[in-house]
Amino acid sequence: MVVDVARQSLTFGEHLRGWRLVLGLTALQVCERADLSPNTLRALERGKSTVGFDTVLRVARALGVLDQLIESVDPLTSDLGRARAAALGRQRVSSPRRIASES
Repeated sequence: MVVDVARQSLTFGEHLRGWRLVLGLTALQVCERADLSPNTLRALERGKSTVGFDTVLRVARALGVLDQLIESVDPLTSDLGRARAAALGRQRVSSPRRIASES
């Protein structure tokens, strides 16, 4: 539903602004790190859906939350995704098993 997307966009922008404030970064510092204009950052933080996806990723990287953002949409982090991993053609990499040495 369009209304839900608009509300979620606003919430997402508020969360990015929250990260910026928690990290003690000014808008200008984030703009410099993400190579974008203050108007673009302002639009993103206000939930404007006209901001490009690449801009969202650059701001997330500038705030140090890009890995968390990417991980949050990985289907293999869910029970359903792991159960249907074959549909993805990949599996989550598990930690290597130790091989007992033979004496």
